[in-house]
Amino acid sequence: MTVPPDLLAALTRFVEYERILIALDFDGTLAPEVDDPARARALPAAHEALLCLRELPGVTIALISGRALESLAAASEFSGDVPLVGSHGLEVRFDARDAHPAIDAADRDRVRALQSRLEPLIATTPAAWLELKPAGVAVHTRLVDAPAASVLHDAVTAAALELDEALTVREGKNVVEFSVRDATKGDGLRALRARFGPNAVLFAGDDVTDEDVFAALEPHDVGIKVGAAATRADYRVADPAAIARVLHSVCTLRQSLGIAQ
Repeated sequence: MTVPPDLLAALTRFVEYERILIALDFDGTLAPEVDDPARARALPAAHEALLCLRELPGVTIALISGRALESLAAASEFSGDVPLVGSHGLEVRFDARDAHPAIDAADRDRVRALQSRLEPLIATTPAAWLELKPAGVAVHTRLVDAPAASVLHDAVTAAALELDEALTVREGKNVVEFSVRDATKGDGLRALRARFGPNAVLFAGDDVTDEDVFAALEPHDVGIKVGAAATRADYRVADPAAIARVLHSVCTLRQSLGIAQ
């Protein structure tokens, strides 16, 4: 399969900008979804394309994820010079020497209280599990049947907001997340744009939370939705394998311009 003609035309225009930023979600976009998030890895073809792009003049690659920064760094297997945005924009690492922590001591106390409140509820639903993040917790129900998952989501949401009504609640695919800070992946993109000053941005993502990034894109940027869900993005592909093909196309098109360092 090839890149759709309308998307290929957009990519051809995109690579002609002097400085471009290629920012990507990880799970479900570069990496197929797996039952154990610790085992998720980008498809080899996608990883290879990103390594190619990283070496080209005027190109910055970055990842924007709901994962905690430490988890994202481990799963992506990129060295410290690749910018990473974790925890839905709360954690930013521009490079190995320039990382911005997500929370302070008071926030950590709120996270611990939330963890203690939700763990007994989650224990009542087999196959559900709680992920502890620097700025909150996520309740995962990927392996739970739909009716039980819905009941659990309602229960943990009610309990979390009863404990701490200032929490930010985010619904994603098979997950509900509670954060002590209000930030979005769109904030992460704005931080990357401010730091690296690209003339144009390409972003691809598959989840509900990626819509905040699509909303933050400018008219000359390229937004690509992975999967069939409703989206603000102008373009759509089926799965991570299709994103790998997109990235290889971007690398080939950029190389063909012969832009010098």
